Amino acid sequence: MSETLQSINTTTVAASDEAILTLFERLAVEAGQAIMEVYNSEITVTDKADASPVTQADRAAEKIILEGLRAAFPDVPCVAEEETSEGVVAPDLGRAFFVVDPLDGTKEFVKRRTDFTVNIALVRDGAPEIGVVYAPCTGRFFAGRPGKAEAFEIVDGLAAGRRQIHVREGREPLTIVASRSHLTPETETFIKRVHAAEIVSVGSSLKFCLLASGEADLYPRFGRTMEWDTAAGDAVLRAAGGTTHTLDGAPLAYGKRNQTNDADFANPHFVSSGRIIDPAFMF
Repeated sequence: MSETLQSINTTTVAASDEAILTLFERLAVEAGQAIMEVYNSEITVTDKADASPVTQADRAAEKIILEGLRAAFPDVPCVAEEETSEGVVAPDLGRAFFVVDPLDGTKEFVKRRTDFTVNIALVRDGAPEIGVVYAPCTGRFFAGRPGKAEAFEIVDGLAAGRRQIHVREGREPLTIVASRSHLTPETETFIKRVHAAEIVSVGSSLKFCLLASGEADLYPRFGRTMEWDTAAGDAVLRAAGGTTHTLDGAPLAYGKRNQTNDADFANPHFVSSGRIIDPAFMF
């Protein structure tokens, strides 16, 4: 792995991107197995300092992922949700770092819904370039690296039905995906403005993946998110030909620290899209 490690801090060739993605896929499946063990037993919920819920599944999954990443790439920093909530984060992220949300959609998980996910991403120079999103309850798996995005199912721990995915051409009326738990008045106003034909409500980073697979057109987010909520899904979407922009039209950037008006790694509002018409249409 030393050649791969060196390459992600300089110029990554396709083969090393594939190796990183293969590692992500394996760790996500292992983390998903640990999550489902808790899902099928008793879930213990506690509140973090920011009042968001955390369970033993979040911690077990993050431990699996971080141990795997650090064994393979000991010099690459990791930004992981649970570690960060405890104040553990590298002082210098450099040009390349991993972003981990071990269980995105904890509220859905606690309610024993099915649309929670495992998320692992690699950010290079502020952009999410490699990522996986795995929904262990349904088996849906999405993976992306520069120039290629795929979807498949995990059956008995193995990938089945692997296929390449692409965003679809934007056409009116549009299909919009929205957050089940965080639908804001600003989001409702945006939806009315673009005359959406259908609104699909789904939790977690699967919203990005529905755009990536051509099942929807837009994902507006006018509520609070953190980089670990978005990096993996955003990487899959960009690999499939989509985009994520802030409300000033700039690509959503990662590795945000020392922000004047918000915490480290907090995202501004954004809109993700497939092959949409003109950015002015959204902003």
